[in-house]
Amino acid sequence: MSKPKVNEDICIGCGTCESLCPKVFKLEDGKSHVVTDECGDCDCQEVIGSCPVNAISMEE
Repeated sequence: MSKPKVNEDICIGCGTCESLCPKVFKLEDGKSHVVTDECGDCDCQEVIGSCPVNAISMEE
């Protein structure tokens, strides 16, 4: 099963991912972090498409 991943090297901490999917993404120290591997209620594909710097992806 795919799980979300944040490339912290290019993340700018805009917070879009957390606003769209707060159970999966949290901003800490100015960067987004994945707090659970399950997208569950939210659409992680929408989050990927909404990231302005393409820092979010899904990995196997």
